Amino acid sequence: MASIASGSCSSAVAFQSREIGGASSLAQFNGLRAIDSVQLAPSLTSPPAFLSSSARKSRGSVRAMVSQAVSAPKREKDPKKRVVITGMGLVSVFGNDVDTFYNRLLEGESGITLIDRFDASDFSVRFAGQIRDFSSAGYIDGKNDRRLDDCWRYCLVAGKRALEDASLGSQVLETMDRTKIGVLVGTGMGGLTAFSAGVESLIQKGHKKISPFFIPYSITNMGSALLAIDTGLMGPNYSISTACATANYCFYAAANHIRRGEADIMVAGGTEAAVMPTGVGGFIACRALSHRNDEPHRASRPWDQGRDGFVMGEGAGVLVNCQTGVMESLEHALKRGANIIAEYLGGAVTCDAHHMTDPRKDGLGVSSCISKSLEDAGVSPEEVNYVNAHATSTLAGDLAEVNAIKKVFKDTSEIKMNGTKSMIGHGLGAAGGLEAIATIKAITTGWVHPTINQENLEPAVTIDTVPNVKKQHQVNVGISNSFGFGGHNSVVVFAPFNP
Repeated sequence: MASIASGSCSSAVAFQSREIGGASSLAQFNGLRAIDSVQLAPSLTSPPAFLSSSARKSRGSVRAMVSQAVSAPKREKDPKKRVVITGMGLVSVFGNDVDTFYNRLLEGESGITLIDRFDASDFSVRFAGQIRDFSSAGYIDGKNDRRLDDCWRYCLVAGKRALEDASLGSQVLETMDRTKIGVLVGTGMGGLTAFSAGVESLIQKGHKKISPFFIPYSITNMGSALLAIDTGLMGPNYSISTACATANYCFYAAANHIRRGEADIMVAGGTEAAVMPTGVGGFIACRALSHRNDEPHRASRPWDQGRDGFVMGEGAGVLVNCQTGVMESLEHALKRGANIIAEYLGGAVTCDAHHMTDPRKDGLGVSSCISKSLEDAGVSPEEVNYVNAHATSTLAGDLAEVNAIKKVFKDTSEIKMNGTKSMIGHGLGAAGGLEAIATIKAITTGWVHPTINQENLEPAVTIDTVPNVKKQHQVNVGISNSFGFGGHNSVVVFAPFNP
């Protein structure tokens, strides 16, 4: 993300000035280098200022127009517009079961290992959060399973498990108005294996040998499409691709479909399968990855002074709500007697409008996104006591995100903040989905997982990062941050469901 949370897909990357394929590469990026003397923008409670009309002049000096708070925020009361979570499904380095996933996070277990899916011996980075022993049995028929890119296999399994968790199996769905049930599962990279195989066939054998599935299994909308085709869901259906901010963008958009009455239920989240030669090689070229090949399990270390880049991961994380996830409207969930897991209070998306990969030094893109999400949720900063941070383990990004959080939350003494990526790596477009599930599990269990590999905390990080050991913590309101290349910022807000 170009934004403040630089780190894998949200990491400020250092490119060297050199010739690549005959064309000059991107000049010097700030990427993994720490940003000196980070200056925060004026407080968001300061008098409003108008945006500059000149894009050229606004670079580095853009200020957002923010209105003064005149009254306490009010939460949504209309059951048609309240969005609740009624189902969760995932595919992760810890398997496909939500409880197992969170229990292993609570134990501080690392899922980062050496890559064995392909021969990475010549790669300068040879480890990742690689999914092993994945099974789609019972969710995808054998013929399609052999054809599908892993990105879509993960999506289908996570999506169908989320529907099951919401008590929306095929027999139940047949009795419902499926034109009011939509799917919004995004991805940052799409079917990268299918795309790479198609290009390889073209180069080695000619265009007549390209698979007819090359295009359909490469394009980023196919996860939502395939899940709808398999389940007959005919409501709003598309994908969003905003790099590592993708899943949160999907939650935000899905919830708004419910709030506008366009859907009763939305299946929303993110999916990614980029642990393959093109994916790993591409991020190596960006110089964004950690190089701790001798100790992969210790490579992802958010906020630690010894961090040296992010660790690639993969998987899928899908929510079902009433009115979006399995997001669903409260009215619809109550009517069908659904088990309500938690409530989605609101969210926001913003853009740094600054740089492809570098974070804004003033942190305005992220801090304004957090503030807007709280406004949408009807929540005051004082109510938030848990932050699932983007925290990718890059030099600039980790501190930039902390600075933005401090800007919004003046008193952080009661806040717990942790980094899920320390154990599972960075799932790129799927990261927000997996981390939303971790946030919701923190709410429902009363336990927050640790940030592992924290040995020498950055002095500027004065918030409790739950270092190395889980902590009991009753979450009042939790936020989950995701940021992506291009300056895409996204924040979603969850809380316990209170009728």
